[in-house]
Amino acid sequence: MKEIVAVDIGGTHARFAIAVVEGGRVASLGDALTLKCAEHASLLLAWEAFGRQIGRTLPRAAGIAVACPIQGDILKLTNNPWMIRPAQLGAQLGVDEHVLVNDFGAVGYAVAQVDATHLRHLCGPDRDLPAEGVTTIVGPGTGLGSAYVVRRDGRCLVCETEGGHVDFAPLDSVDDRILQRLRQRYRRVSAERIVSGPGLVNLYETIAELEGQPSRIHDDKELWTLGLEGRDPMASAAVERFCLALGGVAGDLALAQGANGVVIAGGVGQRLADHLPRSGFAERFVAKGRFESMMAGLPVKLITHPQPGLLGAAAAFAERFA
Repeated sequence: MKEIVAVDIGGTHARFAIAVVEGGRVASLGDALTLKCAEHASLLLAWEAFGRQIGRTLPRAAGIAVACPIQGDILKLTNNPWMIRPAQLGAQLGVDEHVLVNDFGAVGYAVAQVDATHLRHLCGPDRDLPAEGVTTIVGPGTGLGSAYVVRRDGRCLVCETEGGHVDFAPLDSVDDRILQRLRQRYRRVSAERIVSGPGLVNLYETIAELEGQPSRIHDDKELWTLGLEGRDPMASAAVERFCLALGGVAGDLALAQGANGVVIAGGVGQRLADHLPRSGFAERFVAKGRFESMMAGLPVKLITHPQPGLLGAAAAFAERFA
């Protein structure tokens, strides 16, 4: 049994917790402390602030999830001034062992660890995720994260991907208009341009153009609130179109990865927890031509663990060291 620091670093917030790992799993995860990245000049300073706030010496081991690809000598986070040098990280933080993973790789580790109590059924057969095979994970948030977990003989392999950057695939005339409009702005229109928190603005503006109405709202947070509460018809239409697009890309990735189960994650996924089951998500998920019956047989879940990034960072460490 070993104590470690679990860290989940995003563009806006860095979350810290003390975890206990044993036998390749996370035995416990303490309360999360959330710090604003803009209020600290570096990961080291935020790490020290965490130690001061909990009033104890930090363990000399860490599992760290970072919202960027783990490639190169220097990691630069989007919307975050911190720069992380993987080769120097252990010495800087004063840890003897550490694991550094992509933030959505961490979600993959979390999916591999949680039980059915943290997986809410969305569509498809209402049964547990299969114990063997591939589970596709898709998570809309600031961007569109994607990973998959391969289960074989009681073991799990987590694979990070950039699947959120596949091409957006239109399926009806409204989708065609969305693609046409966004192509004027971006040379290539990826799924992430639509299926992400900020992507709702792109959908709303296209719908306003179709309706011959002015685009009055340009803040995605306000749009999400108005759309989910039904207080603005065009915002509500944008949310419904978002659910359709999320179903489409989740189905595409599951088909490409040979999945026999799917998990929706991400901050926007949590926000849509009550809305997705009554939206067109399920219809678009299975709309894969000759493979519709196969897609209809896949259970689709929503991960409801309150801190999947922290849990996954700790799980990644446990998988390697504990």
